[in-house]
Formats: sequence, structure tokens, C-alpha cells
Amino acid sequence: MPETSRRTVLKAGAALAAVTAAPAPAAPVTAAGQMAVTLVGPTRVSLKINGEAHAQVLEPRVTLLDALRERIGLTGTKKGCDRGECGACTVLVDGRRIKSCLTLAVMWQGSEITTIEGLAHRDGLHPVQSAFIDNDGLQCGFCTPGQIMSAVACIEEGHTGSDEEIREWMSGNLCRCGCYPNIVASVRQAAKHG
Repeated sequence: MPETSRRTVLKAGAALAAVTAAPAPAAPVTAAGQMAVTLVGPTRVSLKINGEAHAQVLEPRVTLLDALRERIGLTGTKKGCDRGECGACTVLVDGRRIKSCLTLAVMWQGSEITTIEGLAHRDGLHPVQSAFIDNDGLQCGFCTPGQIMSAVACIEEGHTGSDEEIREWMSGNLCRCGCYPNIVASVRQAAKHG
């Protein structure tokens, strides 16, 4: 190991001082010679959720999950891990399942967002909801909204050819109670009955 001398310490200190004292890069300038401004702070966001428009003023950093639960009052979508690991926050955006805790609300303006509250219709429950009840595909119920939303997408995507395929495509949703056999049976039944 090389020996550290007073001279190398002074050189390292001088280099560090030069780096920290360097001027910050200039702000971007537009073609007209004006400084470009990045907007920060609350922004008006219009979200289409379950067929209804919801206008909100949100900070750009607000997740879709927090906008749904805390601002719009749709609390069916659950906050589990808040890291995208458990799937309790799964919703459909333009028919595709996403974990709403991992995405910002401002990203989904103009998209069709479907939550668990938007599945049932006036004439009754969605077939996946009915299948979960028929097969006892829930226990504590905390993960159930995310499981159902993921199951709807799984069926729409055509990933219900076998129990193994269902398990694979539902693997992003965790059930802490261990109702996996009943969840698979629910998806299988709903897929069979359309």
C-alpha cells in the first residue's frame, strides 16, 4: 500500500476545492434568448377513472395510488408495500395492468383508468368478482382488489391456458393469507365463463 504524504493530501484537497467552487452550469436558453423555465409545484391534472373525468390539482410527484385514494376517494385500491412488490395497488390503464404505487398520476392524463370500483355494473358483479366469491378466493380481503384487477387483465391477455400459466401471470400479486389455489380456481372459472 503506497504511503500517504503531506503533498498528496494537499493536492487532493486542492482538487476537491476546485471542483466544488466551479460555477453551476448555465440554465438552458430558448431560441428567443429567454431562459427556459421548468414548472414545478401543483399542476392541474385531468384523469378519466371508471368512465368519469376527475380534475385535480396535484404535485407532479403524487403517485397514481395516492391520487386515487387520498384525493379522489377511491379507496378500493390498496396501499400494501408501496414499492411495487405486493400488487395490492393493481389497476388497469388502457386495459393494461399496472402497479399504481410505482407511477405518477400526471403520466396518465387522457388514459382510461379502471379501478376495482369500476368493474361491477348495475346488472351485477363482474364475472371475476363473482368467481372470487364462488371459489372463496379471499380471506382477509386486503389483496383482493389487486388480485381481481390482475385476474381481469390475465384473462383479457389470454394467459389462462393452464393452472401453471395462471400462476405465472398472477405471480406479481401476493396473498399473505395463502389463498393461491382458490385464486387460481377463480381465474379459471371466470375465464371459462367469459
